[in-house]
Amino acid sequence: MSFFEMGGYAAYVWPAFGAAAVIMIGLLVLSIRTMRAREAALRTLEATARRRRGAGDEGERDGEQNAPA
Repeated sequence: MSFFEMGGYAAYVWPAFGAAAVIMIGLLVLSIRTMRAREAALRTLEATARRRRGAGDEGERDGEQNAPA
């Protein structure tokens, strides 16, 4: 039981551990939310770019020119 009493400093040590745990969990949640938002924005940008390029213009990105029909 002396471990949990921390040599008389338990009133300082355990709240510090608790605060650190809350901060770490908060950073994890914030990071995951930011990642998901950025992935959604990336999907939107990629879809917009595909629509702008069109289906037949894929060769133009590689330096090839489509000949007029």
